[in-house]
Amino acid sequence: MRRFKSEKRLNKIISVASARQFSLHVVLENIYDSHNVSAILRTCDAVGVPKVDLLYNIESYPKLSRISSASASKWIETVKFSDAKSCIDSLKSEGFKVFTSCIDDKAINLFELDLTEKVALAFGNEHRGVSAELVNLSDELFYIPMKGMIQSLNVSVAVAVSLYEVLRQRTKKGLYNTPQINNDDLEKMIDKWCEK
Repeated sequence: MRRFKSEKRLNKIISVASARQFSLHVVLENIYDSHNVSAILRTCDAVGVPKVDLLYNIESYPKLSRISSASASKWIETVKFSDAKSCIDSLKSEGFKVFTSCIDDKAINLFELDLTEKVALAFGNEHRGVSAELVNLSDELFYIPMKGMIQSLNVSVAVAVSLYEVLRQRTKKGLYNTPQINNDDLEKMIDKWCEK
């Protein structure tokens, strides 16, 4: 299939696949607005997130907007979960720490987190925030510092701010310069993307 791609397109696929951060995942809990979910997936693609866990046990899974996501869902693996424990257990079995966005006395400033380790960032519902169960299962709670009267951001904006802090830290450490998977798996991934 690669022979049917232009050299420019093939080089783009190789470059993007090689920079995917397999030590970085995102968890979305009951985010019901399809435009928010689509915008989040677009940001995930931009930052190199390979996989997003979709935790839906209250809200219905939203229909994703192709316009908002700019087809980002095509390049990101999504896995659906119906309960927080199985989602977090799955991540922790793979060695991920779970950092959850939450306004809480125990939460620490986003910019004080080490986001270069194997980490999953979790974000909650637009109105309710994250569930108490997800809070209890998390390794760390974090907040995004704000200086305004309103102490909340749209969830897609909160994810974007958080992931670009991840990008900043990982770029500084050179983590985008070397593939995080072995060469065989990378070649399979490139072949798969060439078929899309």
